[in-house]
Amino acid sequence: MSWKTFAERKKQTDLVIIPTGAFEVYGPHLPLGSDTLVAMKIAEMVASRTNALIGPALEVGDSSMLDEFPGTITIRPESFKAYLEDVVTSLVKWGFKDFLFLNTHAGNVPIINQVSYSLRNIKEIRRAQIDYWRFIKTMDYGILESGAAAHSHAGEAGTSVMMYLYPELVDLNRMTDEPGKYQDSFPEVIKYIPLSSKTESGTVGRSTLATREKGEQLVLRSVNRIVRFLVECWSIPEKEVEQHGSA
Repeated sequence: MSWKTFAERKKQTDLVIIPTGAFEVYGPHLPLGSDTLVAMKIAEMVASRTNALIGPALEVGDSSMLDEFPGTITIRPESFKAYLEDVVTSLVKWGFKDFLFLNTHAGNVPIINQVSYSLRNIKEIRRAQIDYWRFIKTMDYGILESGAAAHSHAGEAGTSVMMYLYPELVDLNRMTDEPGKYQDSFPEVIKYIPLSSKTESGTVGRSTLATREKGEQLVLRSVNRIVRFLVECWSIPEKEVEQHGSA
C-alpha cells in the first residue's frame, strides 16, 4: 500500500501483526522458506478477520542449529533483535499499540520475548507472541496419527499445513519418514544438539502421513483460536468474512 493508504488504514486499527520465520532446511520435500511462508499466510488470515495491518516480515532467523544443511541461512540473535527492535520502534512511532508476533521458528521465541519485555514500561502497549508450531499442538485432537512425532521437524503436522497453504510447493515424491536418530534419556535437561544428529534428511517423523485435509483443520482451528484471543482478551472487533471449511 502507499503511504496515503497506510495513513488511512492506520486510523482504523491499533493492531499490527509481525510475521517472523526462518530460512532453513525443512525436509527434502518442502522449501527452505517454509516457516516464513506459513507465518505470512496465517498473518493474512488473522488480519482479514480483525482489520489488523501486517508489518514487515522478518524472513530469516537464528537457524544455527541447522546450518549443516545446504541452503540454511542464519541471523545472529543480536542482529535479529536489533532489527526487530527497530521495526517495533517505527511502528510505535506511527501509533500502533497492539503487537501480535506471528512466529513460526523456535529460535526466534526468546528474542521476541526480550523485545516484548522491553516494552513493558509503555503501559498502553499490549504484545503477544504466537509460537505457531507449538501453538497448534494444543488443538490437534482427532487430526494427526503419528503421536509425539507428529509435530517434529517437517513431519506430519508441518507438512500438512504446507499442503493446505502452499500445495504447489510440496514435492510429494520426496516426502520422507525418518524417526529421530537421537534418543533422549534426559528430556528435562535443555540441550543444544544440531539437527544433523537427529536426522539425515531434515525430516523428523512421518511426513508421508500428511494430507491437505489435516492441514486445513489445523490452520482453521489455529486461526479461530488466535482471533478468539484478540476478540476476548484485547477487545479487537471481528470482521464478518466468508468462512471456508470447518474446524
